[in-house]
Amino acid sequence: MCDDIVARYENVSKDYDGVKVVKDLTFDIKRGEFLSLLGPSGSGKTTTLMMLAGLQSPSSGNIYLDRKPIVGIPPHRRNIGVVFQNYALFPHMTVGENVSFPLRARRMHGAEITARVRTSLAMVQLDALVDRRPAELSGGQQQRVALARALVFDPSLVLLDEPLGALDRQLRENMQLELKQLHRQTGITMVYVTHDQGEAMTMSDRVAVFDQGKILQCSAPEEIYNAPNSRFVAEFVGENNRFAGVVEAVDAAECAVRTSNSMLIRAHPSKDLAVGESVQVYVRPERIDVGTTAKSHSNSYLAHIRDAIFLGDHTRLKVEIPGHPEVTVKRNFFGEADNLPAPGQTTVVGWSLEASRVVTR
Repeated sequence: MCDDIVARYENVSKDYDGVKVVKDLTFDIKRGEFLSLLGPSGSGKTTTLMMLAGLQSPSSGNIYLDRKPIVGIPPHRRNIGVVFQNYALFPHMTVGENVSFPLRARRMHGAEITARVRTSLAMVQLDALVDRRPAELSGGQQQRVALARALVFDPSLVLLDEPLGALDRQLRENMQLELKQLHRQTGITMVYVTHDQGEAMTMSDRVAVFDQGKILQCSAPEEIYNAPNSRFVAEFVGENNRFAGVVEAVDAAECAVRTSNSMLIRAHPSKDLAVGESVQVYVRPERIDVGTTAKSHSNSYLAHIRDAIFLGDHTRLKVEIPGHPEVTVKRNFFGEADNLPAPGQTTVVGWSLEASRVVTR
């Protein structure tokens, strides 16, 4: 195992009553990265995290931490910090006592405990609240206390299981930025479980997309968003328009896909495509142009505007292309909304060859 790998799963599976919730999982966690495990409920992401924490055991396979196998080693001996959605703070203890708990469990001395607690609380900007109890804190402050407790003993990595799920939207968005900033400051490895694609995209160095106990794609957020490798990833992450069709022609420069409604879409070629193969073509709504500029694209079609909804930062159009009645377009350039066609009008919509992503599975 390389020095830049802090943890590794090797052929890890987890069964519950004969049902595999994690299936032959093999992947690495890089030292110092912020990795998000993203997927719907029941996809296996939390079980994957809990096996690393030692709170669940794999049915088969092995997990390594700093090159050492850790299956069978109790959680308190793994040097891993964990932050839960419900914070798991002790209500009868003060903030300082909660944060110092892992240190006292490790039998550290008083002076070192005091110094570490002070440093950890300062990182999350709560050093002034050391003597308060959890009930006297806001939800965001309680989350910071839980994070300080997870960081105080200098763990190899910190695991976070949907830690912002109980917060309101504005506070959740603020905490996302604070958490990412803290990650940059400390350089500690963080593994973050979420079903919220926005959280994953905002904070992560890499995103592992889970479905039915497997990782379908694990890469940088930009690649997950712009180059999904499967139909599930394309439809789960962000918003997409989907066109089903058959490959009519393909070469090194482009491929042509003919839909069932005889619409021809030109796309950037994926590897191993073959003429006659059934595929899905995905186009992000924000990659579609409207009006004069749309005519210059590789894909350009006459469209009927069915609806236009102004949403503040962008306008969402519902357009009908012959054979495809539900195509979504998002336009968010300042001043452009005044020039967009109104419902009932006919215009041209189009997108580039690079904006068409071809997926075979």
